[in-house]
Parts: sequence; C-alpha cells; structure tokens
Amino acid sequence: MRTARRRPGVIVAVLVGIIGLIGAGTALANSPAAAQFAEQPLVYGTPCTVTAKACVDLDSRQSWLLQDGKIISGPVPVATGGPGHETPVGHSLRVYRKEQLHTSSEYRLTNGEGAPMPWATFFEDGGIAFHEGRTDTPSGGCVRLSRDNAIAWYNHLQIGDQVQVVRATQVHADRGLAPPPPPKQW
Repeated sequence: MRTARRRPGVIVAVLVGIIGLIGAGTALANSPAAAQFAEQPLVYGTPCTVTAKACVDLDSRQSWLLQDGKIISGPVPVATGGPGHETPVGHSLRVYRKEQLHTSSEYRLTNGEGAPMPWATFFEDGGIAFHEGRTDTPSGGCVRLSRDNAIAWYNHLQIGDQVQVVRATQVHADRGLAPPPPPKQW
C-alpha cells in the first residue's frame, strides 16, 4: 500500500495565494471609491448612488439613466459579460470615449471584419462600453442595449460622466437592506 506524501511547499503556496486574494478583496472593499459609494444615498429603485449618470445591475441585467439623483430612463434589459468575459464591477467608472459607428478589434464576424458596436459609449479600460446589440445572450464584457436604448445612453452620457456597475445583492447586503428580487437566469 502506498502512502500519500505530503507536499508542504504546495500547501504553503496555496495558503499564501488565498491570503493574498483575501487581502486584495479587502483592499478593493476599502478603496476610496468603495468608501465614497457606501456614503452616498442610493437612487430610489436602483442599486446605484446619486452621483451616477448610468447604473448597471449585473444581477438583474438591467440599466438606468440617472440625472440629479432621479431615474430618467429605465430599467431596461441589458446583456452583460458571460463566464470568462465578465463585465467589470466599478463604483466610479467614467465615460472616456464615444463612437457612433465603432467596430470591435477583438471580436470578429465570420467574414473577418470587426463586430459592429454601434452607439458605443466607453466607460472602462479594455474596450468595455454600452452599445447596441442583442440583449438575450451574454456579451464579451460590454453592456449591450437595444438600438433605441443604446442611442439614448449615447446621447445622454458625456465624457467624464460617472457609470456604476454593481451587483444589487452585494449593495443591499453591504447596506443592511432587504435583498432585491432574485437574479434572472440566461
């Protein structure tokens, strides 16, 4: 009978990695943006604060346009990133570029051309944007909207405007609020 040989180096490496991940999570939770987010009141009916101009809830896959702490459009259905291509969470993302007829340099059509991303409003590094597209399947990380909604988001959001991408279940838990309705399934 063969006995298992212990590998202390592997165990130590795994423990160090876990501790590092816990520390990174704590650092993110204690970031200035997260602290400011926690101090601001939420816009009624959304999981985002009064400082946001656009709100995305990854749990319900919905988005809102906001102005002066009030909803001016939404909730509307959106597609967000699927496994391995998750839409990044952020409390103080900013619109940094807009392109009405953008094409992706990462995703290609079957003919080799870049996938269309009309009405693109970029708010996160790596080409993450609101743009027109299907809302019934996961995206590559962007927030896809119907054509009319993509145009409305494009027209409303200006360079420098704050975008918040959150998980309502986490926001509610962090604030001691009743949980939101259960997330939709794909």
